[in-house]
Amino acid sequence: MRVLSQLEPKKVFEYFEDISNIPRPSYKEEKISNYLVQFAKDHGLEYYQDELFNVIMIKEATPGYEDVEPIILQGHMDMVCEKKPDCHKNMEEEGLDLAIDGDYIYAKGTTLGGDDGIAVAYALAILDDDTLEHPRLEFVCTVSEEVGMDGAFALDVSMLKGKKLLNLDSEEEGILLTSCAGGCSSKVTLPVARENASGVKISISVAKLTGGHSGAEIDKWRANANTLMAGLLAEMDLRAGVQLISMEGGKKDNAIPRDCEATVLVDADKAEAAMEAANKFALGVNREYEVSDPEMEIIIANEGETEASAVSCADTSKVISLIQSLPNGIQRMSRDIEGLVETSLNLGILVLEENELILRYALRSSVGSAKEALMSKVENIAKASGATTEHNGQYPAWEFKKDSVLREDMIRIYEEMFGKKPVVEAIHAGLECGILAGKIPGLDAVSMGPEMHDIHTTEERLGISSTERMYRYVVEILRCK
Repeated sequence: MRVLSQLEPKKVFEYFEDISNIPRPSYKEEKISNYLVQFAKDHGLEYYQDELFNVIMIKEATPGYEDVEPIILQGHMDMVCEKKPDCHKNMEEEGLDLAIDGDYIYAKGTTLGGDDGIAVAYALAILDDDTLEHPRLEFVCTVSEEVGMDGAFALDVSMLKGKKLLNLDSEEEGILLTSCAGGCSSKVTLPVARENASGVKISISVAKLTGGHSGAEIDKWRANANTLMAGLLAEMDLRAGVQLISMEGGKKDNAIPRDCEATVLVDADKAEAAMEAANKFALGVNREYEVSDPEMEIIIANEGETEASAVSCADTSKVISLIQSLPNGIQRMSRDIEGLVETSLNLGILVLEENELILRYALRSSVGSAKEALMSKVENIAKASGATTEHNGQYPAWEFKKDSVLREDMIRIYEEMFGKKPVVEAIHAGLECGILAGKIPGLDAVSMGPEMHDIHTTEERLGISSTERMYRYVVEILRCK
């Protein structure tokens, strides 16, 4: 039974529900990509699908628009797949369970994938509507945007004629984005030695944090479950000495982690001191983050005496010290744009394997030299601790274009439709516009989208009325000559 069938624009929500029924985690986009190809075949559109499953569709201009400059519509097909602890859905194999709450759509127990499913739904609805007036349309739908923009990097754009690009990967109605940060993914690996040890096993769970997008929400000063866990373990280690058995937190490097779990061994005669230190730390951070993370839950439990393979005392201290020494969060605010984060990084994934600790960061900056300096800083701190660093998936910043015809047209149309000017600004999160600008000389790009909240979290919501308003806005942009 369809959930969104009564919503308008009917075609937009019909396609959004269709793609929500197709699992589409990053690196596993074949099913949604093939769905898009079938759409193109069914509608007689020129299309291209590459080995990574990027898809490009082309629809020629309607009568009277043959000489109007083509427009590229652009979004990505993958989504961040997060779920609540009590949700047992296999997001690699199962679709989403959509639901409506007032003026919002959400997914039960999981992320919604409005980022960037709504771009796909908009484009398909437009391409499906033969009553619309428009120039040549070129829909570019990429893969693996959420994990380093691999699809955009590999994309062949030789078939594209457009120099105007409307990116549909933004989440605030009335805000036009015209530049964004560049960045990369950084992996830090620290070797550790284990030994057979005995003592009291203590389990720690840091859970139910707010989380969020590590670019768009990094300025909200929300707690990071991985760094909180390191702080808690540092207090335990200082008071009682601990040995790590296990530790794991976060699922995506570009999502502020909401949960982290660890187990440690401590000498029986020091277990009480360790528990006391952990509980004191928990009380303090609950107060510190009571506004940004009101649902935070830290559980410390004595599991009794046991034997286990545990990281040595010396290497446990190294693990804790490394996590606490490496930077996390906002590093510098922009000197040019008030309120804009310039440089940041996020410890999104932490995994203690059998013989190594792995830390994965999303690193961002709108200033190339600042990005390079932060990468070097991470490398040097890691090296001092005996760890190694790898940087992958580097993507460029999208620079502001002073003479943007598209931007000026969009400002004028927005004011005509809604009686007020849109806000034009930059964003700290990464967008594919910078990569595509490097492939298409002279590209004029603007990013926009309907209202969404808490993307990359299980509280993600898409505004229904906003989706309708912004769809009408996109249609008017396409009609502009």
